[in-house]
Amino acid sequence: MSNSAKAEAALALHRFGLGPRPGSIAAIEADPRGALIAELERPPAGLGAASALPSSAKAFRTVADFNAKRQARAIIAKREKDAKRQQMSEAPVMAETVAQSGDEMAAKAAADAMPDPGRAFYLEEAKIRTEAALNAEIGFTERLVWFWSNHFCVSADKIRSMSGAYEREVIRPNVLGRFADMLLAAESHPAMLFYLDNTASMGPNSIAGINRTKGLNENFARETLELHTLGVRSGYTQDDVISFANVLTGWTLLPPPDNPEHGGEFTFNPRLHEPGPKTVMGKVYEEAGVEEGRAVLRDIAAHPATATHLATKLVRHFIADTPPAPLVESMAKVFLETGGDLREVTRTMVSSPESWSQPTKLKRPGEWTVGMVRAAGVTQADPERFTGGLALLGEPLWRPSSPKGFADDEASWIDGMGRRLDIANIFAEREAAKVDPQDIIETVLGSCVSPEVKQIVGRAESRQQALALLFMSAEFQRR
Repeated sequence: MSNSAKAEAALALHRFGLGPRPGSIAAIEADPRGALIAELERPPAGLGAASALPSSAKAFRTVADFNAKRQARAIIAKREKDAKRQQMSEAPVMAETVAQSGDEMAAKAAADAMPDPGRAFYLEEAKIRTEAALNAEIGFTERLVWFWSNHFCVSADKIRSMSGAYEREVIRPNVLGRFADMLLAAESHPAMLFYLDNTASMGPNSIAGINRTKGLNENFARETLELHTLGVRSGYTQDDVISFANVLTGWTLLPPPDNPEHGGEFTFNPRLHEPGPKTVMGKVYEEAGVEEGRAVLRDIAAHPATATHLATKLVRHFIADTPPAPLVESMAKVFLETGGDLREVTRTMVSSPESWSQPTKLKRPGEWTVGMVRAAGVTQADPERFTGGLALLGEPLWRPSSPKGFADDEASWIDGMGRRLDIANIFAEREAAKVDPQDIIETVLGSCVSPEVKQIVGRAESRQQALALLFMSAEFQRR
């Protein structure tokens, strides 16, 4: 790729955005860096349809109600089956067995006939999120949403009803604000509290802890320190984890059965909270209920180790598997000087010369898939198809295998290239009649492809094969 203005525009779209779409290279060619910075000043577009979706708490209540009704239906079916058994107690064994089998099948069919609202919520959220990415001018802000959503990840495998709404409620409003605000929003969100097992954590000397003889769960506190803020080997100890876990006791959610109007919402339960002062990383926090946790979170959000940890992750995600130390240092410095202003930290990354090296990063499956679809000019998403494809590629939407989120290094994804070829072939077959690979090279990529790729695409035996080869090229795989 040359050092022309077009090449820099293409790099901006691939590295910081979601890939070129028809006309996008020409639109930012005059000032690619300025275009990226300008996008940081605008709210993300294309999410108006999300206003019709339920809040995370309402979705949680809806699923809880559904599960309760399904359980009730199963109980009724069992009662009816037991009654029939009683009536047939004198009938031949074979007849009873057949009737029993039929009753079980009927009960299962009745339960299956109830549509699962959790899956519907998940797919609706996925559709809106994907179409926001497909229709974004550049997609820089969307990429930031994806990054921070992965940083503060929850898993739909554990709490599917809230997974999409959590991203809308926590990440999107704070993605270009102050990190402390995003941290407070994430750690107090019911989805996070449920995912990291804090909803039943009890201080050993709390009222509930004494009465129920249940104890502390350190998981939430440990992941907050290790993954969300300070990072590993950053100075905190096991005693700090225990103390912080005690600080966070009482952070829970209202159970839907007890509160049909506000179930699923955050609440602080003083009966679960460990009494007395607590020391975290050398600082004593007097007993103050829910404010104790907020005070600790604000302090660790402003810690130098947090600044370095976050800057390193941002640079690793956008720029290089081995983050350039000068870029990390400059971004961490801005983080501390601005009180964790994420817009300014991001602006520093875009403005730094280290961020504009030639493409070396392998795109993650979600980025590559959306980039391929954007290049074809497709603007609407089939959520079943998208989520199924991402699962096949090893990056199922909102389903990381651990609280660490999905990895951001090439070694974690390179083995999946064969599956990418399968996806590229399927997509190319579907779009070949409508999309010309030469048109993508000229008008979408602005001819910013290597001569070798042009030659391979030109020699393809069919338009489908040409599209698949183009989508598998370095120009699409790397950023």
